[in-house]
Amino acid sequence: MDGPKRQLRVRLRVTARRRGGDGADGGRPGSGAGAGGRKRRLDASALNSAAKLQRREIGGRQLAARGGGPAAAVPERFRNMRLQVVFAFRHRLCYSLLSSGSGRPGAEEFDTYDDNTHLFVKLQFLRRRSKIIEIVAAKDIIFALAHSGLCAAFNRVTNKRIAFLNLSPDEVIRSLFYNKNNDSLITVSVYASDNFSTLKCRTTPIEYIRRNQLDAGFPLFESESLKWPGFVEFDDVNGKVLTYSAQDCIYKVFDLKNYSFLYSIPDENVQEIKISPGIMLLIYDRTPSYVPLKILSIEDGKPLKFFKHLLHRNKKIDFIEQFNEKLLVKQEDENFQILDVRTSELIEVSVSKFMTPSAFIFLYENNLFLTFRNRTVAVWNFRGELVTSFEDHLLWHHDCSTNNIYITSDQDLIISYCKSEVVAEDGTELFVGIVLTQVSSAVTPIGSINMSEIMTGKCIAKIAASDPSLNVTPRINNRKKRTSVWSTVPEALEDVTALFYDEDRNEIYTGNSHGLVHVWSN
Repeated sequence: MDGPKRQLRVRLRVTARRRGGDGADGGRPGSGAGAGGRKRRLDASALNSAAKLQRREIGGRQLAARGGGPAAAVPERFRNMRLQVVFAFRHRLCYSLLSSGSGRPGAEEFDTYDDNTHLFVKLQFLRRRSKIIEIVAAKDIIFALAHSGLCAAFNRVTNKRIAFLNLSPDEVIRSLFYNKNNDSLITVSVYASDNFSTLKCRTTPIEYIRRNQLDAGFPLFESESLKWPGFVEFDDVNGKVLTYSAQDCIYKVFDLKNYSFLYSIPDENVQEIKISPGIMLLIYDRTPSYVPLKILSIEDGKPLKFFKHLLHRNKKIDFIEQFNEKLLVKQEDENFQILDVRTSELIEVSVSKFMTPSAFIFLYENNLFLTFRNRTVAVWNFRGELVTSFEDHLLWHHDCSTNNIYITSDQDLIISYCKSEVVAEDGTELFVGIVLTQVSSAVTPIGSINMSEIMTGKCIAKIAASDPSLNVTPRINNRKKRTSVWSTVPEALEDVTALFYDEDRNEIYTGNSHGLVHVWSN
């Protein structure tokens, strides 16, 4: 890659579970509502993956990403995307490569499952195939986390599995975080020996993972008791880690570069903490008519401002968010408020114009924010004005999981798993979100991967099963038999549960409900 590249900046929070919560959702401990959730919510309903998306924030300097270039050349980045590699998470790895000579695909099969798997996996649900819930890529290594809690690392150069990251037979990995500050991967796990009640963090340098030297990693925050409702939050925006120990009733802030302790914040009726560039917003328990708020410097924890925000009595708080100097407040059936905490200027947006979204994504450099509601995406500015609505970007999943959405580091594109449109030969639209199959006139739900410009809302590229240019013919092996252990394009686009775009390699990685990871590349 030529020149520096601005990284995607992410805030990820993982919250501990109630003790004994080990039977939900197919046996994966802590897989019910609340994954990646908060210590407590402001009069909100049960947590889901939208809460995680609401804390995903993007910022940094505007530097050109590899494969980027002028805006007019952006569509070329995704032109002729093909299904290249299929990683079978639990049982097999299948590799199909478009030949530069004949244009026909080749196919090889690698078995990633052996009879000795039971020697290092003690929990029965870890042995079962389950959907991919998270994909992270760093330095030609793809990390895939399954809903069961099993996590594997694949080498994109050799297209072979490097290792499973579960070091203990009873370890269930809850989430992944790539720390670009020191080029390492942080895993957040729970253990059966602890009844899955305490979060444990571990960091391993990427280079040691590449060598399959997982023992070179070391545990983090061992002094903290991260039991429910405790949590750990990694904030790449400010390079900080926030932990909450419910046992000690204290928040602590650590440096994300070297994990050194910086300062602590007593609980003292703090209901929630929101992090923004350079500051933290402390939200205290509300009174009937107002909510106390305090702004701290994130570098040293010193108080910068304390104030009270007036509320409508007997109306629940839908959300309170902080974006630089802007405070965003929405109560049930009331206008959306944007308060400048420096000047006290208040902007109100009619409840009929701005309805409560299920999630936000803040775009720091563009001074904008995305909202997600009923599978639709919209772009707003901090004057309360709608900037963009998208023409062809109806999300597949209701919960707006950040694992199915990617914002490029230049903040110019959003890549999502979306509903697709099936059109008959005469041009008539048949269905939305389904593709006809050849078996018993049944229909199979198949989505598409849509790339849309954030500022215009225009869909500039799409990976869809209906695109004939994506179809590839299976290779005939030396025995003149068709190789069958790899996915077709429709199969790869069926029930996608995780998505990641590698800007360095210009490749899209998707995972599905069958535990497969697919690579799309041109």
